[in-house]
Amino acid sequence: MKVSLPFLKKQPTVSVVRLSGAIGMSGRGSMSDTTLAPVLEKAFRKGKPAAVALEVNSPGGSPVQSSLIGARIQRLSKELDVPVFAFVEDVAASGGYWLAAAADEIYADDSSVLGSIGVISSGFGAHLFLERQGFERRVHTAGHSKSMLDPFAPEKPEDVARLEGLLRDIHENFTAHVKARRGAKLETGADLFTGEVWLARRAHELGLIDGIAHLKPKMQDRFGDKVKFRRYGLRKPFWSRFGASLAQDAVAGLEERAAYARFGL
Repeated sequence: MKVSLPFLKKQPTVSVVRLSGAIGMSGRGSMSDTTLAPVLEKAFRKGKPAAVALEVNSPGGSPVQSSLIGARIQRLSKELDVPVFAFVEDVAASGGYWLAAAADEIYADDSSVLGSIGVISSGFGAHLFLERQGFERRVHTAGHSKSMLDPFAPEKPEDVARLEGLLRDIHENFTAHVKARRGAKLETGADLFTGEVWLARRAHELGLIDGIAHLKPKMQDRFGDKVKFRRYGLRKPFWSRFGASLAQDAVAGLEERAAYARFGL
């Protein structure tokens, strides 16, 4: 039988959630709102934590999944009155910074890469290759925009214009999120939304983060030396440990590696 002694003060606990990897990639166990929902729910609700600390190491990915995950973090924080701190490791760029900005305060290592507040769409064109090899492309649609940006057909100016419009709208959403979360902390007059990246000290000067600090000492400084840490994160599916879905996971790994490579990592 457990006896509760009211005069013994319970030591505060910080829930630590690891947000690592590209967002919304196709590999099993990748970061998405669906996979992270149970992790975040436990982190915020189990044991009444004093705070939730996010370990962020992500080059970005899906803007929708970034928004959904960030919104869930903010919603749980407000509902349960639990402050959120983000600690950036190698990189918090693009969607990775979107996640970090869901926190009340953001900290990073001196050499962390942050920013890339922009939107990118990339593809390829193979119509000349098909012509040289004697292939004939046959596509039939109902709706003149259904085959927009077909990589096996010459690029159309109207398709590019439509895509650029979509990218601008997503960029505006990203910009609004950062301004809403960082507010008056952002350096006035600085153009922070060009897609550029910065190391942590410059990001601090620009107001994108709150300082240079690491998770454990910062949380001890905030909640005392005896603060406890409880870790949460995504686990690899049971079958993946035995080599199942190797092809899918290999492709996802290459996609993720390419995303990190954009920032020299």
